[in-house]
Amino acid sequence: MTSHCKHLAAALAFGAVALALVPARAVELDPKALIFVAPDKLKWRDPTGNAPINSAVLHGDPTKPGLYIVLNRFKPGNFSKPHFHPNDRFITVVKGTWWVATGNKYDPETQMVPMPTGSFVTHFGKEVHWDGAKDEEAWVLIVGEGPATNTPVEIAK
Repeated sequence: MTSHCKHLAAALAFGAVALALVPARAVELDPKALIFVAPDKLKWRDPTGNAPINSAVLHGDPTKPGLYIVLNRFKPGNFSKPHFHPNDRFITVVKGTWWVATGNKYDPETQMVPMPTGSFVTHFGKEVHWDGAKDEEAWVLIVGEGPATNTPVEIAK
């Protein structure tokens, strides 16, 4: 590398570091164009974070008719029991590996299939399923049509 290139590389590196240290200029966004909620401002059902499965409603009201969007956070080792919902639900795994199963045979060790980050899952209305997180926390984004009731089913023996 020539001396000129070394000086240019050093200047660029210094400039990049200097820019990284300069606070970003606050930009006022037009609330008529978009609104947002920062991750640290999400309103979790259990604000302490101790719930094995925690939820934050991002849009709508899952208890009422209409579109809703919910973010669910499963702590490791926590699973729902077999159940169904009245309407289809569309789920994207946004963090971790989410484990899914169908039917009423509840055995997290042998009956589940992993859905890694980025997976897209459809839960069809009135069809039995169950899900959760095994070794790591899993976050899923759920989009559905309310009311989003949860009807448990008898577990097969």
